Amino acid sequence: QVQLVESGGGLVQAGGSLRLSCAASGRSFRVYTMGWFRQAPGKEREFIARISGLGTNTYYVDSVKGRFTISRDNANNMVYLQMNSLSPEDTADYYCAARPGSNGVRADEYDYWGQGTQVTVSS
Repeated sequence: QVQLVESGGGLVQAGGSLRLSCAASGRSFRVYTMGWFRQAPGKEREFIARISGLGTNTYYVDSVKGRFTISRDNANNMVYLQMNSLSPEDTADYYCAARPGSNGVRADEYDYWGQGTQVTVSS
């Protein structure tokens, strides 16, 4: 069982940056692949990035590649999403999620979810 709590969302101007954090509780954090998803109003939840249990492998969707960076600190059970060059199209609720094992790009592949943190990018 893993419990996840996101933080770090807020209002930022276009071109700005935010760093989202996800605190995980529970044992054996490093066995979980961690993912970040987002959901804009009226849209489906969208996968944006994931990181392997040991942090050696990352994967991003094209829309955030080169702008967003996912990282993790297994010693402190934390996952981060550094978001740079933000645009109004990045406005959404952002969620972290966990799945045992590797890979995973669909929401239904992840077993544990946080409550989300809101990111609003103004033009």
